Amino acid sequence: MPESKLPTAFYQQFDADLSIEVPAQAYGGWQKTDLPLDLDHTALVVMHAWDVGTPAQKPGWFRAVEYLPRSYAIAENVFPPLLEAARRAKLTVLHVVGGSDYYSRLPGYSAHSADPPEDRDPRATPDRTYDELVRFRGERVFPGASNQPDIDTGQDFHPSAQPQDDERIAADSAELAALCAAAGINHLVYVGFALNVCLLSSAGGMVDMTRLGYICSTVRGATTAVENKETARDQLNLASAYWRVAVLHGFVYELDDFVAFLESNVR
Repeated sequence: MPESKLPTAFYQQFDADLSIEVPAQAYGGWQKTDLPLDLDHTALVVMHAWDVGTPAQKPGWFRAVEYLPRSYAIAENVFPPLLEAARRAKLTVLHVVGGSDYYSRLPGYSAHSADPPEDRDPRATPDRTYDELVRFRGERVFPGASNQPDIDTGQDFHPSAQPQDDERIAADSAELAALCAAAGINHLVYVGFALNVCLLSSAGGMVDMTRLGYICSTVRGATTAVENKETARDQLNLASAYWRVAVLHGFVYELDDFVAFLESNVR
């Protein structure tokens, strides 16, 4: 398709000024300019957009995963127009899954490698101390012993993020890379939950895909972050995650700009 541009946020991580008290405060910081986006070589990656039930049905999920009310609101209000615009523009939509098996029954999923995951990625060998530390983390760090039974019930696609037609599904980075290679994709725009944990570091996330050479971007307002006791009120982790994406992985698009760009490129 002809080269098209849209407003693109980036972060200028230079120049520090050693003559001032806090040298990094001289960085250029957040800026925006018009940059090209080739829809033929870009995919919208919808990652871990889950429905885990309601607080009444699965209180353990909501006690452990504080962002669920925010992710539900985004899935219900942001995803429908975003995904409609992507599909109308014939932008490749890929789905990255994780957790329980809620996806292998769907036609968009198939094994993309003959090698089982344990052969591609050799795992640590547990011993007694290892098991004790893992048990401690599950009970005292996350998700908590009282919440584990609800977590173990698994999850499903949020209705707004259900794969459609021939949209493909990947369960790990190797599968996602295989789909991208087959479709000629080199730029991945991630939406889903949560930006600072799963979208960055889970299988199929930005860390792995950046190592493979992909540009990995996101859409502000189409994701949220895992917050903690100290950051939750002001969603400081979300702000930090946008910065990390912009410096280490790709770019940040404003939701309205991104949807308008797709709507102007309906094919």
